Amino acid sequence: MDYRMTIAGIERVLPLCRLTDDLFIAAFVIFGDPELTVAAARELLARAPEYDYMITAESKGIPLIHEMARQHGDSKYFLARKSPKLYMTGVFEVEVDSITTVGKQRLCLDTLDVELIKGKRILIVDDVISTGNSLVALEKLVHEAGGKVAGRMAILAEGEAQNREDLIYLEKLPLFTPDGLPILHQ
Repeated sequence: MDYRMTIAGIERVLPLCRLTDDLFIAAFVIFGDPELTVAAARELLARAPEYDYMITAESKGIPLIHEMARQHGDSKYFLARKSPKLYMTGVFEVEVDSITTVGKQRLCLDTLDVELIKGKRILIVDDVISTGNSLVALEKLVHEAGGKVAGRMAILAEGEAQNREDLIYLEKLPLFTPDGLPILHQ
């Protein structure tokens, strides 16, 4: 089963994947898809509020934030890592639940990045927003670092995220029944 949709003027076919016995999601991955990444970045930047820096969580948002920064001429963006890295000077850390990751996951930010975030407007960017748990974790990182959330952007809003008034996104991505029928969220 699959789901056909148009994103930033480009048609893609997304395979449906079982999340539970009663719920399927459409697999949206921009890794390896430069055409879609470039187009989505352009469309999101056209709608972006003013910001000083952008941040995303590892890993599916990386191609998007990189392309957005490139197109916008930004010299820096931030990546919240899933685990501390040896090169980090210190670590800010929060835990998050994600529907695409089993169990709790951590998001970590280097303390050098924290110094740059202080007092700045930070735009949160991701590929898909679903439950919003990753957004909450990124917002917590930004606030703990002393930054202000300038906005929240994603290529797709899935399920209940489609009803969020604080989220800027390009397209709605439904959830699906085991028969492959879209579950519409009003």
